[in-house]
Amino acid sequence: MTAAAHPLPPALLLLGPTASGKTASALALAQALPIEIISVDSALVYRDMDIGTAKPTRVERAVCPHHLIDIVSPEESYSAARFRADAVRLMGEIVARGNVPLLAGGTMLYFKALRDGLSDLPAAAPALRRAIDEEAAARGWPALHAELARLDPDAAARLEPGDAQRIQRALEIVRLTGRPLAESYAKKEDDALPCRLLPIALAPSERSVLHARIAERFDAMLHGGFVDELRQLRARYRLDPAMPSMRCVGYRQAWSYLDGDIGYDELRFTGIAATRQLAKRQLTWQRQFRETWPGFVELDCLRPDLPEAVLQAALRLLGTPGPRSTP
Repeated sequence: MTAAAHPLPPALLLLGPTASGKTASALALAQALPIEIISVDSALVYRDMDIGTAKPTRVERAVCPHHLIDIVSPEESYSAARFRADAVRLMGEIVARGNVPLLAGGTMLYFKALRDGLSDLPAAAPALRRAIDEEAAARGWPALHAELARLDPDAAARLEPGDAQRIQRALEIVRLTGRPLAESYAKKEDDALPCRLLPIALAPSERSVLHARIAERFDAMLHGGFVDELRQLRARYRLDPAMPSMRCVGYRQAWSYLDGDIGYDELRFTGIAATRQLAKRQLTWQRQFRETWPGFVELDCLRPDLPEAVLQAALRLLGTPGPRSTP
């Protein structure tokens, strides 16, 4: 079926690891096509968390409408289920305005929720989460990982012993339902999307170059006032290190630094290391997408003409002969 004959309007996806050039590529698309950007980033949703999330600047956001940025307090949680509901609503609104949705970011779980739909999982249980956090404080997350391994070996095998957020959620689901996660992942029937998804992914041909970019960007954050940003957040909001906002890469390490648990050099080292691990997980997700997603386009994020290459790939996917004319 040709793009023109497809019953659903298109939505472009732009995904890639941290520091892969997604923002510059998205803005290049915005300058050539009638798009509105929907952020697919679990950190950009938080207000006042700007430096540590590498949030697009006001100047960058002025290029075209941006959505799902600065929508919740750092004291709140934001889930994949809420993202999907917001994204589906926004896609419909953007199409109704005659524009093309561009969903850009690096939170791969959100892309999976968008593509595959939501699972029949229980809602978060705050009291149980607090109890799990208290257990972790007393026993350590590796001990809770070991407990998860007894209750749900398959789920535990997919998680690192220190992956606090995912261990917490997995234990929460198992304790609430009394069954393994795999049995809870029954797809709902009302997951229809208003658009067909056209994915473009960015991946490095040389991991070492991406790692150098990550280090350079983290240093720029530190020099740009990242620690002061967190200090101000802690003064303005009632935060604790177990909150999802403070589990974001970089913020966890900066929290330890402000508490005096680590020095500045260790803050830099552990922050860069954690960001590299994040990029590794993102690329693992992308490899799985590439193997299971028909029409998946992947570009080398290190090529010097990346924004133009992304634009040309988008035009091919859209079946558009060229960018919109400019006055």
